[in-house]
Amino acid sequence: MFPVVLCDNEIDRDGERFTVPALEKLAELFVGKTGIFNHSGRAQDQAARIFDCRVERDPERVTTAGEPYTRLKASAYLPRTEKNDGLMAELESGIKKEVSVGCAVRSVTCSVCGTDLKNGACGHERGQSYGGAVCCAVLDEPTDAYEWSFVAVPAQREAGVVKSYSGAERTENILKTLRSGETVTLTQREAARLSEKISALEREAACGRAYRAELTKEFVRCAALSKPGIPAEALRRASDGMNLDDLKCFAAAFRRDAERLVPLTPQLSGAGRETLADDSAFKI
Repeated sequence: MFPVVLCDNEIDRDGERFTVPALEKLAELFVGKTGIFNHSGRAQDQAARIFDCRVERDPERVTTAGEPYTRLKASAYLPRTEKNDGLMAELESGIKKEVSVGCAVRSVTCSVCGTDLKNGACGHERGQSYGGAVCCAVLDEPTDAYEWSFVAVPAQREAGVVKSYSGAERTENILKTLRSGETVTLTQREAARLSEKISALEREAACGRAYRAELTKEFVRCAALSKPGIPAEALRRASDGMNLDDLKCFAAAFRRDAERLVPLTPQLSGAGRETLADDSAFKI
């Protein structure tokens, strides 16, 4: 499984752009559509299939047309077969990345004057600025989505596979998706990798709990010595509400206070032992 950006509402290399409503309609139409190579249309070139498609918005980014940047992002899968081993390697390495879409729209208009470009023409030239606005053909009212293809140079500059096919990034992406409550379909290899990740996190968590337990004991012991009026249980409850950094800070502070009252380090610790006098002369 891998995510792929199919298209967006930015002006592409052909001087065209989709409207946001068009992207929303395409999100419905592209579910179940196959991925091929170079728009070939041959059955043997089918490589992957889309099982989910959604519109994503970035309100902090503005397109050339002055709209909030919006893109159509799909989730696709391909079977793990010997035939696809090469494609998987190319996806993992980023060699196969760029994609292009094949679809049909009912409306193609000039962004400057609104002329219907499917049935006529106007005097405005794509890519030229008119009154500060770049002219382009506006694509709207999609009627069909045919396919999406891996290509060398896509019309849409940002269309393509957006993350590696597998590995650590893929595992982190799965975890993020699970946290968001979305449904995730895993391959056997991905499930094994996720299990390894969870096991590693559990081991790290166990070490963290053990360290916190020792730090809590130190905090309670030193606080009880420096502040004998505070019950130990009250100190333990207080430690439960602290994060690790705060607990370390308080434990160190109370230890310094306790050291002034009671030496916590044994007086003989590190002290050199006196050398016994040589009495070998008195041995029989």
